[in-house]
Amino acid sequence: MESKFKKNSLAIIIPMYNEEIVASQCVDQVMNIVGKLKNSTLIVINDGSVDNTGLILKKKLLRYKKQFIVVTHKINKGYGTATQTGIKKALSLGFEWCLHMDSDLTNDPKQIPLFVKHMSDEIDCVKASRYVKGGRVVNIPLHRIIISVFGNFVASSVFQIGIKDCTNGFRMVRLEKLKGVPFKERNFSIILEELYYLKKRNAKFKEIPYVLTSRVISKSHFSYNIRIFYDYFKYVIKAAF
Repeated sequence: MESKFKKNSLAIIIPMYNEEIVASQCVDQVMNIVGKLKNSTLIVINDGSVDNTGLILKKKLLRYKKQFIVVTHKINKGYGTATQTGIKKALSLGFEWCLHMDSDLTNDPKQIPLFVKHMSDEIDCVKASRYVKGGRVVNIPLHRIIISVFGNFVASSVFQIGIKDCTNGFRMVRLEKLKGVPFKERNFSIILEELYYLKKRNAKFKEIPYVLTSRVISKSHFSYNIRIFYDYFKYVIKAAF
């Protein structure tokens, strides 16, 4: 459908699952930025939360009304499916760009304007990167750093799209490039699946520096296991052919 918004309209997509500890703070901080931007909206996907996340989001809807949308899954479907729901919602509303963020505030909302600054006809995807000048990690366990550095070195070498931090989920994408993509992944591997399809569609990429911090007041839903390694690297293998 033709966009009803002006050029460079932005939908910020945040999946949430049992985030009652940080949900209020996350929405408030992001909406503080959204309120200063033109043609932008926060879309939160309440992915089957069984704590007070849903109640918190309902209260936030009453407060913000405009520029804030909540889509609810009755059961937990996973980060990947929630991300797909957000993309479909943003496309249906005619937005040009979507910005994917985590709900735990390890993605600093203050960086949103930096993504917006890089919107242009020459770029289709802006990725936050821990592995470019100015980027780094803080308070992350050493074993996770080693796994990430090695995994991203391999992925970057194979994808050959000029991106050093392929697995980072803090990214902004031109929605036109995601129309009709047959996403299948339900977990965090959708980040690599998305990158694979963006490469196939000849997307142009840009990286910006990003400082990753660990969760302080809540528990992460991400963990390394055999399945996640397989789901991630099957797209690295597919990208090689």
